[in-house]
Amino acid sequence: MKTRTTKYNVLVILLLLMTFIIYNISVYTGNPYKQPVKLSETALQGQLLWQKNNCWSCHQIYGLGGYLGPDLTNIYSNPNKGAGYIKAFLNSGVKSMPKFDFSESQKEAVVSYLKHIDSTGFYPNFEAKFKPNGWVELKYKDEK
Repeated sequence: MKTRTTKYNVLVILLLLMTFIIYNISVYTGNPYKQPVKLSETALQGQLLWQKNNCWSCHQIYGLGGYLGPDLTNIYSNPNKGAGYIKAFLNSGVKSMPKFDFSESQKEAVVSYLKHIDSTGFYPNFEAKFKPNGWVELKYKDEK
Protein backbone atom coordinates (compact mmCIF):
# COMPACT_ATOMS: atom_id res chain seq x y z
CA MET A 1 0.00 0.00 0.00
CA LYS A 2 2.83 2.37 0.89
CA THR A 3 4.56 1.95 -2.49
CA ARG A 4 1.31 2.56 -4.32
CA THR A 5 0.83 5.91 -2.51
CA THR A 6 4.45 6.84 -3.16
CA LYS A 7 4.08 6.10 -6.89
CA TYR A 8 0.89 8.14 -6.97
CA ASN A 9 2.62 11.10 -5.25
CA VAL A 10 5.53 10.92 -7.68
CA LEU A 11 3.11 10.83 -10.61
CA VAL A 12 1.23 13.89 -9.29
CA ILE A 13 4.50 15.79 -8.78
CA LEU A 14 5.66 14.92 -12.31
CA LEU A 15 2.31 16.03 -13.73
CA LEU A 16 2.52 19.34 -11.87
CA LEU A 17 6.11 19.82 -13.00
CA MET A 18 5.19 19.19 -16.64
CA THR A 19 2.25 21.60 -16.37
CA PHE A 20 4.58 24.24 -14.90
CA ILE A 21 7.14 23.73 -17.69
CA ILE A 22 4.52 23.87 -20.47
CA TYR A 23 2.95 27.01 -18.97
CA ASN A 24 6.31 28.78 -18.75
CA ILE A 25 7.25 27.84 -22.28
CA SER A 26 3.95 29.21 -23.58
CA VAL A 27 4.29 32.46 -21.63
CA TYR A 28 7.94 33.19 -22.33
CA THR A 29 8.12 32.10 -25.96
CA GLY A 30 4.89 33.77 -27.09
CA ASN A 31 4.68 37.05 -28.96
CA PRO A 32 6.98 39.57 -27.31
CA TYR A 33 5.58 42.87 -26.14
CA LYS A 34 6.13 46.04 -28.15
CA GLN A 35 9.47 47.74 -27.90
CA PRO A 36 9.12 50.62 -25.44
CA VAL A 37 9.17 54.09 -26.94
CA LYS A 38 12.39 55.88 -26.13
CA LEU A 39 12.22 59.27 -24.47
CA SER A 40 13.36 62.38 -26.28
CA GLU A 41 16.37 64.17 -24.80
CA THR A 42 14.11 66.80 -23.22
CA ALA A 43 11.75 64.20 -21.77
CA LEU A 44 14.73 62.26 -20.43
CA GLN A 45 15.92 65.37 -18.60
CA GLY A 46 12.39 65.77 -17.23
CA GLN A 47 12.49 62.20 -15.98
CA LEU A 48 15.80 62.88 -14.25
CA LEU A 49 14.32 65.98 -12.59
CA TRP A 50 11.28 63.91 -11.56
CA GLN A 51 13.56 61.36 -9.93
CA LYS A 52 16.00 63.86 -8.39
CA ASN A 53 13.16 65.80 -6.73
CA ASN A 54 11.35 62.63 -5.55
CA CYS A 55 8.11 63.57 -7.27
CA TRP A 56 6.91 59.94 -7.02
CA SER A 57 6.89 60.19 -3.23
CA CYS A 58 3.73 62.34 -3.52
CA HIS A 59 2.44 61.75 -7.07
CA GLN A 60 1.46 58.64 -8.98
CA ILE A 61 2.07 57.57 -12.55
CA TYR A 62 -0.23 54.75 -13.63
CA GLY A 63 -1.31 54.40 -10.01
CA LEU A 64 2.21 53.83 -8.72
CA GLY A 65 3.72 56.28 -6.28
CA GLY A 66 2.61 58.40 -3.34
CA TYR A 67 -0.90 59.41 -2.42
CA LEU A 68 -0.37 62.97 -1.18
CA GLY A 69 -0.70 64.54 -4.63
CA PRO A 70 -2.85 63.59 -7.64
CA ASP A 71 -2.06 60.96 -10.24
CA LEU A 72 -0.32 62.73 -13.14
CA THR A 73 -0.60 60.04 -15.82
CA ASN A 74 -3.00 61.99 -18.02
CA ILE A 75 -2.58 65.54 -16.69
CA TYR A 76 -1.18 66.87 -19.96
CA SER A 77 -4.20 65.89 -22.07
CA ASN A 78 -6.76 66.94 -19.46
CA PRO A 79 -8.78 69.75 -21.09
CA ASN A 80 -8.69 71.82 -17.88
CA LYS A 81 -4.98 71.36 -17.28
CA GLY A 82 -2.08 71.07 -19.76
CA ALA A 83 1.41 72.53 -20.03
CA GLY A 84 0.58 75.95 -18.54
CA TYR A 85 -1.10 74.33 -15.54
CA ILE A 86 1.90 72.09 -14.90
CA LYS A 87 4.35 75.00 -15.14
CA ALA A 88 2.22 77.13 -12.80
CA PHE A 89 2.33 74.46 -10.11
CA LEU A 90 6.09 74.04 -10.53
CA ASN A 91 6.51 77.82 -10.17
CA SER A 92 4.31 78.48 -7.18
CA GLY A 93 3.73 75.22 -5.35
CA VAL A 94 0.45 74.65 -3.56
CA LYS A 95 -0.35 73.54 -0.01
CA SER A 96 2.03 70.65 0.56
CA MET A 97 3.70 70.85 -2.86
CA PRO A 98 6.99 72.73 -2.61
CA LYS A 99 7.88 75.63 -4.86
CA PHE A 100 10.65 74.59 -7.23
CA ASP A 101 13.15 77.05 -8.59
CA PHE A 102 13.27 75.45 -12.01
CA SER A 103 14.53 77.33 -15.03
CA GLU A 104 12.24 77.59 -18.05
CA SER A 105 14.12 74.74 -19.77
CA GLN A 106 13.73 72.54 -16.69
CA LYS A 107 9.99 73.24 -16.58
CA GLU A 108 9.77 72.39 -20.29
CA ALA A 109 11.62 69.14 -19.56
CA VAL A 110 9.15 68.12 -16.83
CA VAL A 111 6.23 69.03 -19.11
CA SER A 112 7.80 67.00 -21.94
CA TYR A 113 8.20 64.01 -19.61
CA LEU A 114 4.59 64.21 -18.45
CA LYS A 115 3.46 64.67 -22.07
CA HIS A 116 5.30 61.50 -23.03
CA ILE A 117 3.72 59.57 -20.16
CA ASP A 118 0.32 60.92 -21.15
CA SER A 119 0.81 59.70 -24.72
CA THR A 120 1.45 56.11 -23.65
CA GLY A 121 -1.99 55.27 -22.34
CA PHE A 122 -4.89 55.83 -20.02
CA TYR A 123 -5.11 55.50 -16.26
CA PRO A 124 -7.21 53.94 -15.03
CA ASN A 125 -7.47 51.73 -18.11
CA PHE A 126 -10.96 50.27 -17.95
CA GLU A 127 -10.57 48.58 -21.33
CA ALA A 128 -7.75 46.25 -20.23
CA LYS A 129 -8.22 42.59 -21.15
CA PHE A 130 -6.74 39.80 -19.08
CA LYS A 131 -5.43 36.90 -21.14
CA PRO A 132 -5.48 33.27 -19.92
CA ASN A 133 -1.65 33.15 -19.98
CA GLY A 134 -1.40 35.92 -17.38
CA TRP A 135 -0.57 38.86 -19.67
CA VAL A 136 -2.72 41.97 -19.74
CA GLU A 137 -3.67 43.56 -23.08
CA LEU A 138 -3.97 47.34 -22.75
CA LYS A 139 -5.49 49.89 -25.04
CA TYR A 140 -2.97 52.57 -25.89
CA LYS A 141 -3.68 56.12 -26.98
CA ASP A 142 -2.18 55.63 -30.43
CA GLU A 143 -4.56 52.73 -31.16
CA LYS A 144 -7.93 53.44 -32.67
